[in-house]
Amino acid sequence: MSAQIIDGKEVARQRLSMLADRVAERKNKGLHTPCLAVILVGDDPASAVYVRNKKIACEKAGFESRSYEMPSETTQDELLALVDELNGNPDVDGILVQLPLPKQINSQAVLERILPHKDVDGFHPYNVGRLVVKMPLMRPCTPKGVMTLLESYGVEVEGKKAVVVGASNIVGRPQMLELLLSRATVTICHSKTRNLAEEVASADIVVAGVGIPNFVKGEWIKPGAVVIDVGINRLDDGSLCGDVEFETAKERAAMITPVPGGVGPMTIATLLENTLHAAELHD
Repeated sequence: MSAQIIDGKEVARQRLSMLADRVAERKNKGLHTPCLAVILVGDDPASAVYVRNKKIACEKAGFESRSYEMPSETTQDELLALVDELNGNPDVDGILVQLPLPKQINSQAVLERILPHKDVDGFHPYNVGRLVVKMPLMRPCTPKGVMTLLESYGVEVEGKKAVVVGASNIVGRPQMLELLLSRATVTICHSKTRNLAEEVASADIVVAGVGIPNFVKGEWIKPGAVVIDVGINRLDDGSLCGDVEFETAKERAAMITPVPGGVGPMTIATLLENTLHAAELHD
């Protein structure tokens, strides 16, 4: 029997609708409209698509969005100056710097320059550190979105064996923390992990975020497992696929996210949830 498809687009639509209601309530009370500032450096096509999708989501939820497009030759000092300006602007609740950045710019230095309470991506070490001690301020968007999906589909996390494939600062490591704080027993795997297939096969919940097409083989999936595919990869023919071998995995899993239409929409919805939270902190 094929797995139930976890529809991230629908869950994200519901979340955006709820956010729109909360923003309307704020306006009725005379509170300011939540404002997200997005900085795009260079002309990477994928990044431009992501920025456009975030702007559309802001419009749907009644948020104000501000876009700052900078040329690819922008220096680190120029970008930091813009971040400082937005940090000091009381009308801006959240700041997002679209990654990747050009080679001449130190991404970590830029991310750390954003004030933690305006870091709606949740990448600042302060925010990651607060997540570690279960006192989150801004939770990283994609891992938080994954947890929202699991909750929306009634997936019981407590006591389950979870395997995270990929150890990036953006997905893997904070995803491990999110699952651990929900009382799962978590194994995080990476390029040096031995017997990766065995690790995946032992998991009740698999979260894949390595950025390699079809890296996690469908035959590795434990029958009845829940599979969350964070990866999104463009193939030579222009089509998109995830990090999990979907067609085989869906015949073994109980639930699985598609690519596209799974985790991606949730990342954007969570970004706006964080922006609203930032606005509430500013009230």
